[in-house]
Amino acid sequence: MKAKDKFNGFRGSIVMPGGRVGVLLVHSLGGNPIELRFIAQGLARQGYTVYCPLLPGLGGGTDVSGLSTWKDWYQAIETAHDELKARCDTIIVGGLSAGAMVALRLARERPSEVHGVMLFAPTIWPNGWAVPRSFYLFKLVHQKWFARLFHFRQRAPYGIKDERIRNFVIDSFKSDERPIEDLFGRGGGLVFEFKQLAKDVRRGLSRIKQDVAIFHPRQDDQSGLWNALTLQKNLGGLVECTVLDDCYHMVTLDRQRSIVVDRAVDFAVRLTQKLQEKAAVKELLKGKGVGE
Repeated sequence: MKAKDKFNGFRGSIVMPGGRVGVLLVHSLGGNPIELRFIAQGLARQGYTVYCPLLPGLGGGTDVSGLSTWKDWYQAIETAHDELKARCDTIIVGGLSAGAMVALRLARERPSEVHGVMLFAPTIWPNGWAVPRSFYLFKLVHQKWFARLFHFRQRAPYGIKDERIRNFVIDSFKSDERPIEDLFGRGGGLVFEFKQLAKDVRRGLSRIKQDVAIFHPRQDDQSGLWNALTLQKNLGGLVECTVLDDCYHMVTLDRQRSIVVDRAVDFAVRLTQKLQEKAAVKELLKGKGVGE
């Protein structure tokens, strides 16, 4: 990578240099950018600059003390967005699971600098069929000190329907000598901060006017289809939704990931063309003195 292409932000991030259209992707709660590598590669092959930062606090193993807040995560994505803006004229943001809430907040707070949104199994609240019923009691927790007394562990199939892929992910963690708890465990404090973030984002969904593409599994084991339908109903812009029928929560890794990549690329291409046409019309009208 050339020096001018280097990003100064966060260790553990994925950067794929390309043209003046950039895609900023946010990983899941307790996850990491590897979850998004397949999507990133598909977009990069089309010439886009792709940046998947490992966000401190949101990423697995990056907040050992448990002191980070959702505002820290958001500040980090703003920093990543600023880095990408320095290289790109058009920026699409995307997020996986809880990362979708971070992406939506950025779109809401920076409407003129975020031009489109892609959401992969977006999660307003974990309510899939594999989530223990006892988890719903956590909605009654309103203090972080109390939330930190909880610890949640995901149950099989861990968001991945394809057994071969699931075993590969587990084996990769073992080979890195990382605790399996990094992959499947979530502290109560982390979940509490996510709940606060989702509450903030949900209050302002109608203010998000950008075009949005949603990819969600019909049988999501972690976050039911209600999450996608709620966003489709309440977002303020044009929303297209792809419902997947042969994968679970980790749509960027599971067996229908190729469909997700193809449609994500198609969305990015159509959005870019739409923006270019809009800019051309604006320039034409300006040349004719319209609106001056």
